[in-house]
Amino acid sequence: MHSLAVVEGAGFTGWHALNDTIMGGRSSGACQVDRQGLCFDGQLVEEGGGFISVRSPLFSPPLDLSANTGLELAVVGAGRRFKLAVACADGVAGLTELIPGGLRWVHEFATEKEGLTLVQIPFAQLSPSVRAKPIQGLPLGLPLHFDASRITRLQVLHSKFGDDGGLNPGFRPGSLHLELHAIHAIT
Repeated sequence: MHSLAVVEGAGFTGWHALNDTIMGGRSSGACQVDRQGLCFDGQLVEEGGGFISVRSPLFSPPLDLSANTGLELAVVGAGRRFKLAVACADGVAGLTELIPGGLRWVHEFATEKEGLTLVQIPFAQLSPSVRAKPIQGLPLGLPLHFDASRITRLQVLHSKFGDDGGLNPGFRPGSLHLELHAIHAIT
């Protein structure tokens, strides 16, 4: 298996917290970057929202990972279940950009209780979602397809909702500590 560094170590500069306060929640958190990667500490409040996350700045131009089959994350997550969310510029006449909350391609993953977890997420396992709700297609039956050649943003979330829109069995409100050491594109 070959890998290409998308971001690692001090390269997480520009990543920032995006928490449920954007929708009226009360969770809080902040990021710091050092030579080992991104460190995120937060306080997750379930009532009124229920998510806490870190996300990249917009990639301009979009990342072209079409020669790759997926992403590998090196993460410290204290046994919590997280979601990777990937935003893409779409080829459906830009219609997905008009969806309130934005279309994201997501996959849920578990972390070890202690130490570093390496998680491989094939692009084929990503599912379309809008605000934690899975979707099957656009209005008028237009098809959705993930475009690895036009990735515009990456985000890692801990949410009370899982991929399927149901409750995340690994969700825990309260203090949260997350470390992202690297994200690699794999073949």
